[in-house]
Amino acid sequence: MSGRAKTASVNRRGSPDVVNKRKAARAFNELLGGASASGKLDGRTEKRRLRLLDELKEGQARASKKGLKPIEVLTRIDALLRLGESLVAIKKVCRPARPVAASAEVIAGVKRLHEAYRFPPEVYVFVGIDEATLRRAGVVGRAGVAGRPTIRKGLPAGTARAA
Repeated sequence: MSGRAKTASVNRRGSPDVVNKRKAARAFNELLGGASASGKLDGRTEKRRLRLLDELKEGQARASKKGLKPIEVLTRIDALLRLGESLVAIKKVCRPARPVAASAEVIAGVKRLHEAYRFPPEVYVFVGIDEATLRRAGVVGRAGVAGRPTIRKGLPAGTARAA
């Protein structure tokens, strides 16, 4: 028997280097007019989109079968918006929560959370944070965040209506 210790196999699928290569390859394919340039998601991304929608609909994570925490709801909705899912489609599977009382702790918590994550203001409604609380926390103002209008129902931020 040799004196070498057995090393655990390393999962390189999630390593930062491999993730960056995948992102670069997808961007390159889109630039050259690949299949994803038509707006269709690749297989892995489509499966992720469906999993996120399913988890929001069920209210629990698929792997652990535990209920979703408010931060998990926010991150899943943010990911779906980044994948191009409309706010209306998300509302069909995940109803916004009832508004939470805007105590000083809630306002401070929303402010800290927004500084850390920079979620779009529209996602907070899914955990019961209304526009008045967002305004008091400094997330949205009279003119909105970074020139964006305040929360509009039905459309994600930065999306214009078709004329």
